[in-house]
Order: sequence, then C-alpha cells, then structure tokens
Amino acid sequence: MSVPTRPTVAVVDYGMGNLFSVCHACERAEMGAFVTDRPADVASADAVLLPGVGAFGDAMDRLRERGLVEPLRERSRAGRLVVGICLGQQLLMTESHEFGRHRGLGLIEGDVVRFAETDRAGRPVKVPHVGWDRVRRPAGAGDPWAGSPLAGLPDGTAMYFVHSFYARPADPRVVLAWGRYGGTEFCSALRAGNTFAFQFHPERSGPEGMRVYHTIAALARGRSDEVPRAA
Repeated sequence: MSVPTRPTVAVVDYGMGNLFSVCHACERAEMGAFVTDRPADVASADAVLLPGVGAFGDAMDRLRERGLVEPLRERSRAGRLVVGICLGQQLLMTESHEFGRHRGLGLIEGDVVRFAETDRAGRPVKVPHVGWDRVRRPAGAGDPWAGSPLAGLPDGTAMYFVHSFYARPADPRVVLAWGRYGGTEFCSALRAGNTFAFQFHPERSGPEGMRVYHTIAALARGRSDEVPRAA
C-alpha cells in the first residue's frame, strides 16, 4: 500500500492568530504545515490557511505590509485551495464595518457586521458569541457539503465559535453552512470555487473538527476519492 503524500500547507502569519493550534491540527491530519509571511510560499504551497483573531482593519493593514494581498487574490482566482478560519473568513469579504469601514480581500462579495446586542423581542444578547453551536446545511437539492471540507459531517454538527462579527455574502449560493445566535441567522461557512472559510475554529472543535482537517488534506492532495461521502 502506498503512503499518502503529505501536502504542503502555508499557514499565513500576519501577526494575528493562534498559529500553533492550526499547525498542530494540520500535522495530525498528515499535512506538512509551515508558518510563513512570504508571498512566494502563498503561491507555491498545496494549500493555504488564513487563520486569525482580532480587528479586521489591523489584519488587512498587516497583510498589505507583508505583500500578501495580491498573492492571496491570485491564488483564489486561479482555483487553488485557500481556507480561511474565523477572522480569516471575514477577510475574504469585500468590506467590514468593524471600528469603521475597511476594505477586505474582495474574494467574496459582501460585508462583515456585528451581532445585534438585543434580539427582536428586545432581550439582551451577549456579544461576543462564544461556545459550541451547530452548523447547518443550506436548503436545496443534493448535498451542498460534497467536495468541501465539511463533506461527510452530519447536519447540525457542533463546532466552537468565538466572534462578535459575521460575514453577510451578497450571493446566498456561496453560503456553505449557517448558524443561529441571539435570533440572528448567520453564515458560518463559505465556499467560492476552491476557496473555503469557516467562522468557527475546527482546530478547537474536537474529533469532528479534526475530520475537517483530514478532508482539507485530501483536497490538498487532489484525492477526491478520499473525501468523505454524505453522512
């Protein structure tokens, strides 16, 4: 039996995020992860992970300073694997309204907004949203998670979230999964071509989160036969 190749995964370092936990999850999933802020690595790796926590505007400033904006855009437009996590999902959008108005990478049209601090009945909602919540498949024919890092997971799988803002895609067809918090239905995962993103942290989501990383590894190897089928 042949040994599966270890795809190379560039974990983008722009000074905002727990890169150790992401790299550790990649290594457990048999990927060769390395932390980098070099544009050449973004261009050459089998997969690119864009994690992050913190303020949107600061993150975009640091990506620009390191010359990473155009390489990320070019990679996504070429249909090569890119995965955003938490703030990394939000950075894919056109703009954010966090502490002002800031331009994003523009890979997916739409904006980023803060959760309301009251629900429709006027009851207070605790922001940020912290803890375990379920991710749901969007309605429609077929399996929308097929061929994505969520392939094979049961609908309603619980994942771990820490966020005050969420993405609002202009095109509902890019919504890979949705969640609900404080009466707000929000986008918890995105898909645009071979670019994927999660508002939750799969590396902090136990065995089901690790299944996401193993599927990313299969996608990075170009092994569609290793991608799980519908649960």
